[in-house]
Amino acid sequence: MKKIFILIALVSGLVATQVNAQQTQNRYGKRPQTYSRTGNQISPVRFGIRVGGNLAQWEGQTVNSAQELIDVTEGSASRKMREGFHVGGYVTIPVAPGFEIEPGLQYSQKGTRLTGKLPIDGVDFLNANFTITNKAEYIDLPVLARVYVGEGFNIFAGPQVSYLVSNKVQAEAGALGFNALNRAWEMKSGFREMDVAVTGGLGYRFTNGFNVSAGYDYGLSTIDSNGSFETYNRVVRASLGYTF
Repeated sequence: MKKIFILIALVSGLVATQVNAQQTQNRYGKRPQTYSRTGNQISPVRFGIRVGGNLAQWEGQTVNSAQELIDVTEGSASRKMREGFHVGGYVTIPVAPGFEIEPGLQYSQKGTRLTGKLPIDGVDFLNANFTITNKAEYIDLPVLARVYVGEGFNIFAGPQVSYLVSNKVQAEAGALGFNALNRAWEMKSGFREMDVAVTGGLGYRFTNGFNVSAGYDYGLSTIDSNGSFETYNRVVRASLGYTF
């Protein structure tokens, strides 16, 4: 994970350096090539950072199998969304008044979770339980089209390509409040490294540079590399950002 944050920091630093160079050039009366003219004003390319929370889940054939397990156990097992976070940077490129293109780069946690009680007859008082969590870690590269529909309010959508950097499965089991099992192992084999999705949502940008947004990632590629199981990533996101 440390390498991931170093990569994001390096890319963010390069972008920030480029934006600063463009602004410096503009002070000396030269119009930078990466500025876009909107009406009678020149809007600069701007750099930003974003962080927020994820609620991730799988949808498709694997989930249907999990639902069958839930039905067999009469509700002893249940599917839950995996909590996670995302953090990264973006570049805002003005194209026309009220319209921007926004490429980005971010680290994002996805996956799913299955929890339940172990059906042990006669010893229900033990409250034996288990949790199985898929902990997938991706580098997302979204390219968003952002349209402003009011003072600060905006709608965004676009394609997103994600690279799977880590995929772990964690199994936990316990009773009477004590953990009897807590084991995690890497399981990238069989999982697709490149995930393609469409993403979209709503946002609001304040005049001081802060912005908030809520979005949804709809995976188009099956998560397994062979496409044997029609199962896809689904992610609900809430973000807080700042545009410099």
